[in-house]
Amino acid sequence: MVVNGVAKTYAMTGWRVGWLAGPADVIKAAANLQSHLSSNVANVSQRAALAAITGPLDAVVEMRTAFDRRRRAMVDLLRAIPGVECPTPRGAFYAYPSVQALLGKELRGTRPQTSMELAAAVLEHAEVAVVPGEAFGTPGFFRLSYALGDDDLRTGVERMGALLAEAR
Repeated sequence: MVVNGVAKTYAMTGWRVGWLAGPADVIKAAANLQSHLSSNVANVSQRAALAAITGPLDAVVEMRTAFDRRRRAMVDLLRAIPGVECPTPRGAFYAYPSVQALLGKELRGTRPQTSMELAAAVLEHAEVAVVPGEAFGTPGFFRLSYALGDDDLRTGVERMGALLAEAR
């Protein structure tokens, strides 16, 4: 079985275009199930996906280079924040650092006990939105996207880092 789509490779997130390849009986069953679960993909989305997968891959190479640069920058910036541990992501465009060492520490008059509470403090005081690990069943972590411009990435992580460095 192969399940794939255009979201990541061709920067078409949100278009919801993908495909399934495998044994005919499995494909037929999946098609029957899908037809009862949702409507079909819009024609314009199908045409755009076809153009993406049949066209040149120059933009894909450029995007991969940019995402790798942003990934390395974000990981370096996150690792520089006291109390934050960040593994190097190996796929997608998200960093998933641990903020467990910061939980329960005083930060601007509060003591966030969960990554959800800490994410709220980061949003309020640093004006940076992160997704708390509770959303994925892994409390004590943040998910940050590096699918943004280099300057915005640096500014956001530096603002968050300045705030988190205040934790005592």
